[in-house]
Amino acid sequence: MKKSLPFTFYLLYYAAASFTFPFIILYLQGLKFSGPQIGLVAGLIPLVSLVGATFWTRLADLQHRHNLVMSLTILGAILLSITFPFLKAYILVLIVSVMFALFTSPIVSLADSATMTMLASEKALYGRVRLGGTIGWGLMAPVAGFLIQSFGIQWAFWGYALIMVLAFIISQKFSFPLRTKNNPIKGDFRQTFANRRWLFFLILAFVAGVGFASMTNYLFPYMEELGISRLMMTVALTIASIGELPVLFFANRLLKRFGAFGLLGLAMAVTGVRLLLYAGLNFSAGILLFQLLNGMTLPMFWVAGVSYADENAPTEMKATAQGLMGTMTFGFGAAAGGLIGGLMLGSIGGRWMYLIFGCVELVSLGIIFLLARAKRLPRARGVG
Repeated sequence: MKKSLPFTFYLLYYAAASFTFPFIILYLQGLKFSGPQIGLVAGLIPLVSLVGATFWTRLADLQHRHNLVMSLTILGAILLSITFPFLKAYILVLIVSVMFALFTSPIVSLADSATMTMLASEKALYGRVRLGGTIGWGLMAPVAGFLIQSFGIQWAFWGYALIMVLAFIISQKFSFPLRTKNNPIKGDFRQTFANRRWLFFLILAFVAGVGFASMTNYLFPYMEELGISRLMMTVALTIASIGELPVLFFANRLLKRFGAFGLLGLAMAVTGVRLLLYAGLNFSAGILLFQLLNGMTLPMFWVAGVSYADENAPTEMKATAQGLMGTMTFGFGAAAGGLIGGLMLGSIGGRWMYLIFGCVELVSLGIIFLLARAKRLPRARGVG
């Protein structure tokens, strides 16, 4: 039960996400919004997410109402998603997009916190549990592509809502960390995050988020720029999911081999190389082949980050720590990547955008690790 519940939740959540998140930019383009307008939405959504993730997860920890917070945010996301197909005016799309980002922002962080709690002494198996998300995404992405291409972009949102209803039902059985002290949060918060380990970890999360945003938001517009069909776009998602399988299955061994901090760096290095490959070999077969590297980018980074946050946060701050990692990756980092990427996509095209982002990832990674070594940063612990 402690493995099957979160496994099923991840499967459903990412199956739902395969309908909506890859098609957001195409939805905005279909409404004939300009490049700067699209860039504003793509940049603003992560900024709202960073506020939302921090607010919701901290509220859940402070009030110890994790199940209630998770239920409210999932239901809010479902209700907002079904309104998108009826919107035409830019300001309405912007407002609903912001609200949608606010409610979706803490869901994965809360699920990660619950998963690590339920795994107890088997936390090293987080990657195998998270494998449910990869399976859900990989199986549902072609279905999403077929429905959207056949019946319209509105199915990007209706499909999401239908599957998230099932995820909501599963989430009602989650268990979260128990309160062990009275009012422990304030002192632990300052003590936990005011150290070099967390500083370098959060910088890594930010830079990684910039790269991930360029792949999440702009891969499909880039493929459309190259004349690749929407059906092939969903094939690319399935290939990416296949690339995740071995990484997530053997994540416990990777953590033991490299440590959490080292694994974070490896994931960023592969991300930078992948972005350069998109720019250098911009044809259909090449892009599909590079999708196999997906398991060594965001999934590997997330496994390492979840493990790092869980190991280095007090019991009463597990959800807050996961939320902070999500804030830096999918908040500040994704906001920067989304906004700058949207401007570059409209002005210099996808190829130059990926070339620049790839260089930024690799140069930043080198600087961060040189600084970490100069500061004699201790080897970060993995789980297990």
